[in-house]
Amino acid sequence: MRIKRTVIAASAIAALTLTAACGGGGGGGEDTGGEFKSGGGAGAGKDATAEGPLEIPEDAKEGGTITVLSNNAPHTLDPTRTYYVDSGAIMSGLVTRSLTQYVYDEKTDDSILVPDLATDLGQVSEDGLTWTFELKDGIKYEDGTEITAEDVVYGIKRSFAIDTLTDGPTYQTTFFKDGDKYKGPYADTDAELKKLADYDASAGWYGGEDYDGVEADGNKVIIHLAKPFPELDYYASFPVFSPIPKAKDKDPLAYESHPMATGPYKFESYKPGVSLNLVKNDQWDPDTDPGRIQAADGFNFKFAQDVAKMENQILGDKGAAQTMMSYDDVTPPTYKSIKEKAPENLVEGTSPCTYMYRPDQTKITDKKVREAISWAYPYKAAWKASGEIIGVTIQPGTSLLPPGTAGRVEYQYPKGQDGQTTDPEKAKALLKEAGAEGFEIKWHYQRDDERSVAKKDQMVKGFEAAGFKATPVASTDETYRDDESNLDAPVNLRYGGWCSDWPSGGSWFPAQWIGSNANKAGMPNPTNFKEADADAKQAEILKMDADKVPAAWGEFDKWMQETYMVEINAGYDANAFIKGSKVGGVVNDPVKGMPAFSMMYLK
Repeated sequence: MRIKRTVIAASAIAALTLTAACGGGGGGGEDTGGEFKSGGGAGAGKDATAEGPLEIPEDAKEGGTITVLSNNAPHTLDPTRTYYVDSGAIMSGLVTRSLTQYVYDEKTDDSILVPDLATDLGQVSEDGLTWTFELKDGIKYEDGTEITAEDVVYGIKRSFAIDTLTDGPTYQTTFFKDGDKYKGPYADTDAELKKLADYDASAGWYGGEDYDGVEADGNKVIIHLAKPFPELDYYASFPVFSPIPKAKDKDPLAYESHPMATGPYKFESYKPGVSLNLVKNDQWDPDTDPGRIQAADGFNFKFAQDVAKMENQILGDKGAAQTMMSYDDVTPPTYKSIKEKAPENLVEGTSPCTYMYRPDQTKITDKKVREAISWAYPYKAAWKASGEIIGVTIQPGTSLLPPGTAGRVEYQYPKGQDGQTTDPEKAKALLKEAGAEGFEIKWHYQRDDERSVAKKDQMVKGFEAAGFKATPVASTDETYRDDESNLDAPVNLRYGGWCSDWPSGGSWFPAQWIGSNANKAGMPNPTNFKEADADAKQAEILKMDADKVPAAWGEFDKWMQETYMVEINAGYDANAFIKGSKVGGVVNDPVKGMPAFSMMYLK
């Protein structure tokens, strides 16, 4: 899963970890006395028998509106394209229902996988190639019409149209039957197929609705696989497995303006990049839902907010501010203040995510240059400029897999790089060896975000001191994610990160570093990494017995970096966000590294 943040502070990815905090005083980029929590193993638990309704807490009042503020703005709210943790938390928690879902468990302080639209977590055939999900009866859309298995099937088919509906998850293209050939319901003519990126007439591509990798049989959704996918029940919790009525999908790119709600809230109004107002969905039945409540009248999300104004408002906790919250990481001064004055309004928790700088393998082809970037990057200065709190919201990272992930192997590459050491002389030596002195590094920053600008300035200093030519390319908070996903963008270094889709290396490597997803619109393979031996190793791991898989992914992590230096680890993520005193049920979902909106109410 992709991280929430656009280019700055670490705050929402998916499965994060580590333990001890770094020493230091207060202020930006320093430890202010918190504890960095580990979460790479979050979300492993399951309960296939969980049933609704979810009990509403005794201190909850009926009604009222919760206001959620953020400096960021979701990339998209189309269920098929929802693959950042902020949009995922909003849609899965409040608006859409999928075959399965995650529910926070207070006893374990973790989220567990439970049924949602389906009666259980799916039934798998003996050979592992067929999964069957039986739907519950009587679940309706916001307009009162009943959802059908055909609607879920159509939603899944839609997810194969990755050239049209970019940036969504792509496991189906790897694991589902004909996943590498089927191009979705819209490409139903040869002319439309030929418009797709990297069209290959000999590849057997086809489109349209005649796809037998997924089918409906009465109220059952049946999925046929090309290879076993034992973690499909986890994947089925994503909005990509929510029902979409074909009749409402006349313009694929317009569907996000009002996706049909099946959860407790529905769209009242949506202004992309600005605001989202949700109101109660009176067709939602709590008896069918073990993971959501509907106590508040609605949620008002306000995006692209000024950080200082937003934090001062919530910190003041007066009037309307008492019903506000933010899902952004708190800045160091506010963290220190609220920790001392109102710790009950500070929520800290884990996130299963790693931040990375991603050299485009087709543009930065020499491994020594990629290694030089890792020594040139100004880790601590960049964190401080971004408003990170070392030991609370970020921790130096080494392995790509976050701490706590089953099978994770601890290593440092290049040797001696502990995830926080900047050494311009080592970088210069590597550039000289590569015959690449003065190599130009080009990356996006957000010109309308002062922290992004401050970070950009530190990066320019660091890269130039190490012998690179530094060329930052201006973007904006609203367009940043689209710019980063643009295959033709004038950059050779992208920034982002990854959170565990589920607690396994299997939700990291096939999703990001499969060669078949290189050089495609939407950048499903963000580094354009395509190496035959890496693909072969991944294919071999996917065939292994389940007990051998975790360790194999850990070893692959180490091998891939040592062999190709695919990514520069820019830190592990965790969360610290603030709320008003009247907002109840605010817990950190360790699977998404976001607040669990599904449980919120006003006191």
